[in-house]
Amino acid sequence: MERAEEATYAEFERLKRELIEPSLSRHQGRLIKTTGDGALAEFASPLAATRCAVEIQDHLASGSSSLRLRVGLNLGDVIVGQDGDLYGDGINIAVRLEGIADPGGILMSEKVYGEVEGKLDAGFEDRGEQQLKNIAKPVRAYAVRAGAHSALTARISAAPPLPDKPSIAVLPFENMSGDPEQEYFADGMVEEITTALSRFKWLFVTARNSSFTFKGRAVDIKEVGRRLGVRYVLEGSVRKASGKVRITGQLIDALTGAHIWADRFERDLTDVFALQDEVAVAVVSAIQPKLLQTEIALATRRRPENPTAYDFFLRAMSQFYLTTREGLAEAIGLAHRALELDPRFGFAAALVGACHMRNVIWGYAIDPEFERKEAVRLLHLALSIDDGDPDTLAWVSITSAFMVGDGESEIEMADRAVALNPNSFNAWNCRGWVLKVAGLPEEAVRSFERAIRMSPVDPLLHRSFVGMGSAFIELCRFDEAIAAGKKAVRQNPSAASAYRCLASAFAHLGRDAEAREAAAHLLETDPAFTISAWIARGGQSNSKLLIEGLRKAGLPE
Repeated sequence: MERAEEATYAEFERLKRELIEPSLSRHQGRLIKTTGDGALAEFASPLAATRCAVEIQDHLASGSSSLRLRVGLNLGDVIVGQDGDLYGDGINIAVRLEGIADPGGILMSEKVYGEVEGKLDAGFEDRGEQQLKNIAKPVRAYAVRAGAHSALTARISAAPPLPDKPSIAVLPFENMSGDPEQEYFADGMVEEITTALSRFKWLFVTARNSSFTFKGRAVDIKEVGRRLGVRYVLEGSVRKASGKVRITGQLIDALTGAHIWADRFERDLTDVFALQDEVAVAVVSAIQPKLLQTEIALATRRRPENPTAYDFFLRAMSQFYLTTREGLAEAIGLAHRALELDPRFGFAAALVGACHMRNVIWGYAIDPEFERKEAVRLLHLALSIDDGDPDTLAWVSITSAFMVGDGESEIEMADRAVALNPNSFNAWNCRGWVLKVAGLPEEAVRSFERAIRMSPVDPLLHRSFVGMGSAFIELCRFDEAIAAGKKAVRQNPSAASAYRCLASAFAHLGRDAEAREAAAHLLETDPAFTISAWIARGGQSNSKLLIEGLRKAGLPE
């Protein structure tokens, strides 16, 4: 910096962009911040952190840059600030170790050494106890022995391990137009798609810089998946003709080469940025539910002896989608297993809470008061773990709407969920129900419409149609309520809630025979149904016209 300040800064920025960030992405790392001439990152495991450090140092040792970095590694508890920054002794020790590491070297605490020793084909040098600045107790430190980097990196770089959660890379879309201007459009659209996918916290999304190393090259998808450490790859092309632009995309399983999804989008080429946004939303809305359904199917086929917390969660989701008494009971057990393996799995806690809530409102609960208390306990637990995850916020908001009824708080949570991820079916669907319960049917309809556009093939789509139909009844739009109710029945013929909607709407229109037929179907699917018991389950204080229609349809009080 003293000899050539600007050139040194520019070189460090280049290394961050071309080496550090892509390496972090490959090894499940997250860049927290840069500090002028340094960087702070966190990792899913000490092994992943060490592999990333080795890869970076070996790349620099090969002579690709005149700069030399020191790396310090520590394992410990940290405090997450509101700005996402990390604080605490766990961070301070890593920073102090970095300061005393050899140039080009890696120095780790004894905690990290205990986790990686024997798992890497590398030698370590015991540097003894180090008295670190502002750290009261000495810290025993170990260095990766000089010369060990190169042997390691050939294996580490070649095939980073797949993350525990679904992983995807979005490759640069091929410009088929021969028009250089379309290159910028295609690249911008890929960036929009990558950003939109990254908002789904259950997805591991490779950073743009890593994916763009394949730009302009003929690629083998299996090789791309292996090199980037991802299960799925999205690729596509852009072609401009006669004032229109045609975009094709396909989602591929990089392990098997199987095509999971493919589609084509054609739009007028007017406002380029608006078009990028529109196509990005269309692509993400199409592939996100496909990815989740594919992962659920994979989880149910895996051997169950020792699955990860995420596998248990996926198995729970598959049972949750069944919307049966047995399915919800199974989902609760599986999601609890996920929480046992990972007590910080906020989404799993929110899912269990939603299951208990559904047991109450669907009349499945043997002890409704216990299940109500469990739902409230778990929604508070989920929020204490992660109040910044859109899916967690969405499930907590709908659970609270039916079990607590604090409309202002629940609307605020639902609004935050859609703000954090405007591409989430779950967030928009839950927001629709929250608004419906709060007595805002017109706004609820708009949320349900948005949810349906987000995921037109979602397994829970009938719930959106039921919510929309119920809201239409409160708005006296009975014909539209019938149309929504019929769509719900086509999606799920055993959904009692769909027949409630139809019975009430038909009765309000004086179509008595059809109202009685819908009421009969309701009693077939829910033989113990009574209007008073249904109201007592909760969430119906703003369903006056719906209840009135049920009485007109002749359903038992």
